[in-house]
Amino acid sequence: MSNIAIIEPFYADSHKQWIDGLVQFTPHQYTIFTLPGRHWKWRMQAGAVELAKQYNQSNQKVDLIIASDMLNVALFKTLINTPQTPQTPPIAVYFHENQLTYPWSKTDNDPQLKRDAAYQFINYTSALCADAVWFNSQYHQQSFLEALPAFLHQFPDYTNLDTIKSIQQKSEVLPIGLNLKRFDAYQHLQNKRKELNEYPVILWNHRWEYDKNPDEFFDALQQLKERGVKFSLVILGKAYQKQPEIFSKIPLIFAEELQHSGYCENETDYIKWLHLADILPVTSIQDFFGISIVEAIYCNTIPLLPKRLAYPEHLPHSHHQTFFYEDQKDLTNRLQRLIFNIKILRKQKVSQFVEKYDWSSIVEKYDNTFQKMIS
Repeated sequence: MSNIAIIEPFYADSHKQWIDGLVQFTPHQYTIFTLPGRHWKWRMQAGAVELAKQYNQSNQKVDLIIASDMLNVALFKTLINTPQTPQTPPIAVYFHENQLTYPWSKTDNDPQLKRDAAYQFINYTSALCADAVWFNSQYHQQSFLEALPAFLHQFPDYTNLDTIKSIQQKSEVLPIGLNLKRFDAYQHLQNKRKELNEYPVILWNHRWEYDKNPDEFFDALQQLKERGVKFSLVILGKAYQKQPEIFSKIPLIFAEELQHSGYCENETDYIKWLHLADILPVTSIQDFFGISIVEAIYCNTIPLLPKRLAYPEHLPHSHHQTFFYEDQKDLTNRLQRLIFNIKILRKQKVSQFVEKYDWSSIVEKYDNTFQKMIS
């Protein structure tokens, strides 16, 4: 059993879920140093100062440090290399997301003011200073490495393009582990979809934010409604203060179809809705992994996915023709066909495609990856 320190400046959402899973399902001793999940820009700029202080005060004997992409690893590494701790343990940085390829909101002024490069540079130097760089998907790894040349080329001189090869050589994919088996207790609800739902249930189970592209999602549904296609609608996910305008219009536009709209405070309610839903159309313009998509697929909700981002990795290539669409028109037409063929679709077991992400299946890969760092 190894002693591992986890450094997380943004302990919320998927970051928190991943850390909690590590502690629960992998056989190691963990010491966790975190800050609350808010003010993400300030966390990236200054979180390393507070977390290094906590780490130094703990006097822990650590075999491995795992930091998230929200940490300024270079700064943290400098601050913990003190006379009291002259030898720094190996540091791995886990990229849940990155600021080089994450689409910026239209309401954020930083890109126009040329301040966005600061956060991107933190991601770059963190990858450069870490002993290992782990990405949650192949798509994430590839997109990050491919974005680095253009990012470095924007600077006037000493662009150090050769450092990209160094980062690439110590990079690998370590998919997110998920506690999918917690969904099994309500599996019986899948058999009640037909009797409980008059029409096929369309599901949204993502954050209510711009990067999930809700306008395209609801535009497809509105087109189907105008065609006279009958369906029910369940809207889950966390709302934010600055949410896309379309969400305020949903209760009016889809008054007849809407079964539920809002965040499920009780996880049991969330799990039940996933088992009762029939079809999951996805329109996101950003997803480095897609936890909510994997969870819905595990509950045998039929996915209809764009052929981009990390989604093609979740399903066998032999099934891509069935579950992926090309553009907005294709999305609407395929969704209509899925609704019309719902009796056949309800017999499909798509859960098998994502069982590989359950901690019971992936824990060995984590152990082997950790061991390479420690030995």
